[in-house]
Amino acid sequence: MKQFAKSMSSSTLRTLTTPKRALFTCFLLTIGIGYIMALLYLFLVDFDPHQKMGMNASEGISMKYGGQQGKTRLEAALRGSMSDRLDPGDKQEIIQWIRGGATANGYEKVKPNFEKNCMACHSAKSGLPVPPLTSFEEVRKVTQIDTGASLSQLARVSHVHLFGIGIIFLLTGAIFALSGVSEKLRLVIIILPYVTIWADIGAWWITKYQPVFAYVVLIGGGFMGLALALQILISLWEMWFKNVKLIPADVQRET
Repeated sequence: MKQFAKSMSSSTLRTLTTPKRALFTCFLLTIGIGYIMALLYLFLVDFDPHQKMGMNASEGISMKYGGQQGKTRLEAALRGSMSDRLDPGDKQEIIQWIRGGATANGYEKVKPNFEKNCMACHSAKSGLPVPPLTSFEEVRKVTQIDTGASLSQLARVSHVHLFGIGIIFLLTGAIFALSGVSEKLRLVIIILPYVTIWADIGAWWITKYQPVFAYVVLIGGGFMGLALALQILISLWEMWFKNVKLIPADVQRET
């Protein structure tokens, strides 16, 4: 074990044994693919629906964390992503019912509109990731004022991201630290992702009350992705393409 630690302390990415390079490469590629999948999920869940509502990225983030500024989820959908799914008369009738308090008595009047326009997709049987709208109790849940993410939701998501991303960058940073990049540049690329994730997650909380901080979320996420890409690509380049120095077989067995 001491020999292994000693060999790692004096190793660089260009002098690693083939098994170590294979291990690090598989890990870095897996993290890279995972990050791309996370971006795809983020686009499908956050950005694409907001674009369909006529919002840009910062407005969508502001809505996610700060809510609809006095509007209900249902009215926002009727005026945005679902606006072309209903006849103008049906849509206006539902909006008037919402603004009138969304009462149980009034629901009987608008129920045929939901049955005709909404229930085919908004039901448990459809299997779609949308809220069901087959009863007054279900509809009532989306006629409350949208205040965005709650403090408990922010706390839950924040600690999961900080723990998970912190560990990921510990491992990718440890591999990148063995690169031949200048020490000052290595230090910047190793520290940058931690600074950006602090800014990104901190801005989630502030955006709930100050929408302009949605831009900090976007900038922080962009620089975090850039730092991860640099750590992965530079490490792979030095391990396999940049003047790789092969270790003799007897030394490989010792390490």
